[in-house]
Amino acid sequence: MLDQKKLDSLLAGCRFWEKVQCFETVDSTNLIVKDWAQQGAEEGRSAVAEEQTAGRGRRGRSWISPPGENLYFSILLRPQAEASRMAMITLLMAIAVTQSVRELHLDAKIKWPNDVVVNGKKICGILTEMYPSADGSFFLVIGTGINVNQKEFPEEVKKTADSLALELGTDVDREVLLASVLRHFLDCYDSFLETMDLSGQKELYESFLVNKGRVVEVLDPKGKWQGTAIGIEKTGELLVQRKDSSVEAVYAGEVSVRGIYGYV
Repeated sequence: MLDQKKLDSLLAGCRFWEKVQCFETVDSTNLIVKDWAQQGAEEGRSAVAEEQTAGRGRRGRSWISPPGENLYFSILLRPQAEASRMAMITLLMAIAVTQSVRELHLDAKIKWPNDVVVNGKKICGILTEMYPSADGSFFLVIGTGINVNQKEFPEEVKKTADSLALELGTDVDREVLLASVLRHFLDCYDSFLETMDLSGQKELYESFLVNKGRVVEVLDPKGKWQGTAIGIEKTGELLVQRKDSSVEAVYAGEVSVRGIYGYV
């Protein structure tokens, strides 16, 4: 079971993370935080669970959440910014997770826009949801699942999923990892609030971008096409150079991008 006192101690003095609550079993940490937000909870309120019975990923996919092995957590944000800019915040969490995993001496990368991978396999997924508030504003719930100490995966994801413990050959302290992720995220979030874009984190993100310099296939509803990923815009779109040397900005909400060889 996650140690609440240990986590509180690791986050002591960090202005944003005064209320990170540990649960044993929940349906979804995103739903827990959504309920808190609708009851008026302050920004930074967070839930972390040993097990989720109804964890969710992007595009309605389920997120496998076995008990006692991994990290499943969600945080509440109330940014004073235009709703159109909120998709960028998901990339900030990907940066934070990547930084923390790299502190374990693993070569973590980001598969655009927000999957964190190690050795070409996914170890983290992030789901950001936006909801209207009663006062006409909105709030965000950012849910993150990190495969920490899981040793076995279902057959359908075995080829693309990985965990930190499998890569390191030893278990990872989950409270220490979570505290590291939250601190890195706060640094990224503060930078975002200054500029309302990713300009302060663009160079760092691109240094982690596993797609950079690789041929990718863009799965556009209008027709799929191939090009070379060269970086991101400061607003988070992936920049893909076509064969005719023209560069197109790809929006995460509209298309998918995959590597030509394997998952990344």
